[in-house]
Amino acid sequence: MHWEQWGPSEISRKPAPSVPRQVAAARGLVIEDAASSFTGAILRIEKSGGIHLIVLEGPKGTIRSFPMGPGFMIDGQPIELVPPISGTKPQSKRTASGSRSVGQQRAKVAKASRIWVEGVHDAELVEKIWGDDLRVEGIVVEPLHGIDDLASAVKQFRPGPNRRLAVLLDHLVAGAKEDYIASEAMKVPGAKDNVLIVGHPYVDIWQAIKPEVLGLKAWPTIPRGEDWKTGMLARLGLPNQNARDIGLGWKKLLSRVNNFTDLESTLLGRVEHMIDFVTVHE
Repeated sequence: MHWEQWGPSEISRKPAPSVPRQVAAARGLVIEDAASSFTGAILRIEKSGGIHLIVLEGPKGTIRSFPMGPGFMIDGQPIELVPPISGTKPQSKRTASGSRSVGQQRAKVAKASRIWVEGVHDAELVEKIWGDDLRVEGIVVEPLHGIDDLASAVKQFRPGPNRRLAVLLDHLVAGAKEDYIASEAMKVPGAKDNVLIVGHPYVDIWQAIKPEVLGLKAWPTIPRGEDWKTGMLARLGLPNQNARDIGLGWKKLLSRVNNFTDLESTLLGRVEHMIDFVTVHE
């Protein structure tokens, strides 16, 4: 109701606006700027001319800065953002993907639709960031352990309007082997409208982690012909002699990922598209 619609008695009875609760700013806290409706996670806190600024990154990689203070919201409730208090952690009500958390809601029974990724590492990364969202939707993520016979796997899946499939491929660029494999899989009956194959440009899902999250300026370049994961771990100064070393190395990298702001926007957009595709009819 607008102010001009209130009579004198109503105005006198209108309760005074409540003081927004104070929340300590901290990296990873997801907030909304009330004026612009921009929502993002705090990347860092800066100080310029005696003013504290917070730098937010949205789900699509957009970065914006705002002065710290009132004018922000968490889950629709106004807050005043204050400098961080040493030794405390904010109570974020957002999932790692930036979606609103539904608390302790039980996971739904798995639906027929699926998301396929190339390997265990891909599945673990998707689970860490989007796992809460997928459990609410009842969507299972399954690793493929190889894509050479993707067309046959899609055929066995029997895609249909209530049995949709989204596939994430590594290094899906024009002219690559993966591009041909994806094209053949899309020729399977029922795939045209019910299968989505997307990919990212990285050699491996590891590179979807922002290098600065690992303390790097950029991911090292591995020469053609050298095993990529072994070479990468060697250049990062980590054990790299066998499959166990590779598994432990990945766990170390994954442990540095907290939420969507730690991943490249290229991957974020692909995975969000996949989730939308397999849940569109629900």
